[in-house]
Amino acid sequence: MSAQIVAKIIAFVLYLGFMVYIGLRSAKKNNSSMDFFLGGRKVGPWITALSAEASDSSAWLLMGLPGLCYLGGVKETFWTAVGLIVGTYLNWLFVAKPLRKCTISFGDSITIPEFFTNRFKDKTHLLTIISVFFIVLFFTIYTASGFVACAKLFNSVFGLKYHIGLVIGLVVILSYTILGGYLAVCTTDFIQGALIFVAFVFSAVIAVVSLGGPAQAYDAVRSFDANAVAGKFGESLQNAFKKNNSFDIPAIISALAWGLGYFGMPHIIIRFMGIRSNQDIKKARRIGIAWMIVSYIGTFLIGTLGTAFLLNNGTILGADAGTVIEGVTKFGDAETVFSATMQNMYPAFIAGLFLCAILAASMSTADSQLLSASSAVSLDIYKGLINKDADEKTVMNVSRITVLVIAAIAFVLSLNPASSIFGLVSYAWAGFGSTFGPLVILALFWRGMTNKGAIAGLIAGGVTVVLWHNLKGGIFNVYEILPGFIACLVFAVAVSLLDRNKNPEMLAEFDAYKKMED
Repeated sequence: MSAQIVAKIIAFVLYLGFMVYIGLRSAKKNNSSMDFFLGGRKVGPWITALSAEASDSSAWLLMGLPGLCYLGGVKETFWTAVGLIVGTYLNWLFVAKPLRKCTISFGDSITIPEFFTNRFKDKTHLLTIISVFFIVLFFTIYTASGFVACAKLFNSVFGLKYHIGLVIGLVVILSYTILGGYLAVCTTDFIQGALIFVAFVFSAVIAVVSLGGPAQAYDAVRSFDANAVAGKFGESLQNAFKKNNSFDIPAIISALAWGLGYFGMPHIIIRFMGIRSNQDIKKARRIGIAWMIVSYIGTFLIGTLGTAFLLNNGTILGADAGTVIEGVTKFGDAETVFSATMQNMYPAFIAGLFLCAILAASMSTADSQLLSASSAVSLDIYKGLINKDADEKTVMNVSRITVLVIAAIAFVLSLNPASSIFGLVSYAWAGFGSTFGPLVILALFWRGMTNKGAIAGLIAGGVTVVLWHNLKGGIFNVYEILPGFIACLVFAVAVSLLDRNKNPEMLAEFDAYKKMED
């Protein structure tokens, strides 16, 4: 085993060990389900902001988007980033404070399904069951993307077989999520968010400097056309860079529509519910947006400059100059451009630490999703419907079992090495944005919303996403989150107007919530 591999292994072991240690430390602070699932609503603005953005970004920020940019999708990467940044800002600005106030006002809700149930006085429990179904469905798909990223990373860095890397990622993520709950997830996400930030800033600067400066780096990227690629590496790579020329108006609309997902992402908006006070939200918003802007600039630069940087250093995704590895034009292989750049840019140990940023991105999302899904099952289904007298210890044990089950299903979904991180994330993102997004907004701002309207919206949004995702060509090439979001909104409003909200208790509680002090 070479000294470089040993140095990277040491970096990874130190990082992974530290994450498990945080889980053990946090486990001692969990005295109730409120502590385990929401940190007792005592989390400060810095941890809230970075954990929200780190859990949001996931591995597609360091692998999916750079890979898309590497293969010539510069315009798509840019417009997707614009949509996400705008969506994040609007979510912090309009949803964060009202959601925290509203969840406290309506039964001190801990989960999104519980909030919907309390807000709309759902005595049939249909809203709870449908909400939990979609949470488990889309979080399982989303979690699978994190496992895929871990496996691809270990394969790219250590040459481990895909399935061995998959098992390692699974074991570590499960360890600190099951042990520490929300506090462990937020603390590890804070560290992971800081690591991602530093990795992008340093790497982007070094890439620009190594190419001779901003002007020279810009020229290097512009001069890197399909003909140059074909001349040096053959036509197999030429076709990969033609994608940039086919980006049209519908594609731009689809890219911008990613921003709609934020309003319904349970593992993100739950951070708003767990923050220490309403006054901390403004500071957290500024921290989160600053992190996002810098990180997306880093994604764009690494993905774009990575092409020129790797060629300049005689490498394309691990291949020697003049040799193109089999399948390099496939999107899944291009998703290793960040790890390839790190390994060419830094000494082995430093590269290992920065490569942990990819692992961090994978874990920060997977742990949050597993916790959100398990809280929905244990609190909303088990305690809410099956065993209403269950004590705190039983609820947390059910949650841990749920984490294991969902992780096992996600593990099976991620067994295919050809899985695309970006593809898995986009499907799950559309699912949540289209089912929960409109309902969260309506619940916070519309007095006339009813239980039947919420149920109709959930079903319409979820069904539209699943059907649209499996249809291709023409209008169906538009990203499914847009039609799904519209369907949920239209059905929720239409049915609520027909139903007419006459529930005096619901109306009185909504009026009281609106009068709460900030």
